[in-house]
Amino acid sequence: MKKLLLTTVALVSMQLAMAQKSEVTNAILSLKNGTLDKAKTSIDKAVVHEKTANDPKAWFTKGEVYAAYIDNPIFGKQVPNAVEEAYQAYDKAIALDKDGEWGKQAAAKKDNLYAGAFNNAVNAYNDKRYDEAIKAYTMAQNIRPQDTTAYVYAAYAAEAKQDFPLAKENYKKLLAMNHKTPMVYNRLIYFAKEVDKNETETAALLADAVKQFPNNKDFMLEELNTYIKAGKGKEAISKVENAVKVDPTNANLYNVLGSLYDQTGEKEKARQSYESALKIDPANFDANFNMGVYYYNKGADTNNKLSKLSAANQQKSGAKYAADSKQSFNAAIPYFEAAHKANPNDASTMETLAKVYIQTGRTKDAEAMNKKMDAAKK
Repeated sequence: MKKLLLTTVALVSMQLAMAQKSEVTNAILSLKNGTLDKAKTSIDKAVVHEKTANDPKAWFTKGEVYAAYIDNPIFGKQVPNAVEEAYQAYDKAIALDKDGEWGKQAAAKKDNLYAGAFNNAVNAYNDKRYDEAIKAYTMAQNIRPQDTTAYVYAAYAAEAKQDFPLAKENYKKLLAMNHKTPMVYNRLIYFAKEVDKNETETAALLADAVKQFPNNKDFMLEELNTYIKAGKGKEAISKVENAVKVDPTNANLYNVLGSLYDQTGEKEKARQSYESALKIDPANFDANFNMGVYYYNKGADTNNKLSKLSAANQQKSGAKYAADSKQSFNAAIPYFEAAHKANPNDASTMETLAKVYIQTGRTKDAEAMNKKMDAAKK
């Protein structure tokens, strides 16, 4: 009787194990038939039952089932976290059977989840569900840790949420991955300077940015501005003057030097630097714009002097002041027009060009420029 009882227990145990393995088989068959809801029900039972909870085939199958939910037009919305569930299931299969059949298949399949994770992140970001977007981008990073795209967009989502520490963390990861772009440095410099108010970190980032991108005018100017704010304007100018000697055909260096002279009030030296830039690159936007500004300001200054003259002096010298002012405004026009041609969408150029047309009596040109400016805003 005792032997019969033991045999019965063993038989029941075997039947239970077979029943759970049949749940895995049912899930596979339902998956093939496209009935994902049935496949999910079967595999969810199998992976929690003691008889199949450590079966790599069961976990691999769960990964397959949940992966099938991603972007499925009928069942997709029923499991919004399908990517995460599939990823974790494949991971479990790998942990249980790293060098075996199921582990190897799971490792290969896991990479295919990247597109689903990324699409989920983009959709969440577009809907301004930033927490979900960040979570999905992080999942994409886990799936393909070597791919920089998910880190860039995770940083964007974190910034949109105003989680600046997280954004900064993602940008720093990009630098560590050797994804050193001007955009990454710009954002990190912004956080260090404007958010954290950390002058030491700002200086270090600027130095690294200039080292990586020696011809980037914005980085050079930003770094040199720190010199000026620290009362080291002469050192900043000397540094760029030496750079010009080393690289005399670099228009950007002359633009930077001109900007520094502008900031220190040395207007004539600034003009000479911009002219040097234009000799190298006649279509250079910055040099043309700044030359236009030079002559525009000269005309505006003359107008201011005219307005402050007494009535007697206006009768005596007013005509000369007015002629000098108009001459300066006329001199500014070709430079602003060249800058506009180089960058037709720049609002500052269009606005200033319209003003200088008014100053020289070219009202029709001013009206045309204002219309163009209004059209650009739409």
